[in-house]
Amino acid sequence: MKRELPKYPGRTRFGGIACEYMAPLTKSRKVIVLCSGMPGYPGGNGRAIRTLAERGYWVFVPRYAGSWESAGMFLAHEPTDDVLAVVHGVGRGFMDAWSQKVLKVANPQVYVIGASFGGAAAILSTRDALVNKVVALSPVIDWRAQDKTTEPVDIMARFVHEAFGSAYRGKVSVWRKLASGKFYNPEHKKKGVAGKKLMIIHAKDDEVVPFAPAKRFAEEVGAQFSGLPRGGHFGASSALKPHLWRRIEAFLG
Repeated sequence: MKRELPKYPGRTRFGGIACEYMAPLTKSRKVIVLCSGMPGYPGGNGRAIRTLAERGYWVFVPRYAGSWESAGMFLAHEPTDDVLAVVHGVGRGFMDAWSQKVLKVANPQVYVIGASFGGAAAILSTRDALVNKVVALSPVIDWRAQDKTTEPVDIMARFVHEAFGSAYRGKVSVWRKLASGKFYNPEHKKKGVAGKKLMIIHAKDDEVVPFAPAKRFAEEVGAQFSGLPRGGHFGASSALKPHLWRRIEAFLG
């Protein structure tokens, strides 16, 4: 009988971080940690998880601390820490929540793909030796530059608090950490970013996250940059768009 991928992703936890995952049908050490934007809805990356698993990758999508099923308070620490908990955990072993079976990816080759809010986590994860390569789609480079976009930090703080309630747990005031430009901000931490591991993809007509800071940042850290004339704001699932996946796959190697 031909093996098929499960209909729905599995569930696991890395410490307090809840995570959807799917294993490929063939033996593989290739891992993609997919870092979603924010706010978002659980299950929104289901098609991306399945498609990437079909292409031979283990796929993991963490929920940031203090959001949805994960423990903690939102932005109590940098979301990059949540991503790295997964990066380090896949090789140590993790338990499937339904079967209680412990799984492990031996000698994993880890790629991080992040978009928008999650793009910042992806970029900052280049500093970890276990991360092989990173792709950031429409990533936030500098939270201070968001003031001139359709999603400034102060508006997002109010909106997320009022519209999503306890799905993102934390006081509105915690967003001031982002506005300071020193917390979870690639521009502030760019000296530690490993540019050779990084590719940034951004469209000029993006109204949510500005294009110019991404282009300049890529030049300064020595990252590969794909600037597109159109495309708007890319989410994590945009990686599946054929014209983007070709670039991504070639970069990951």
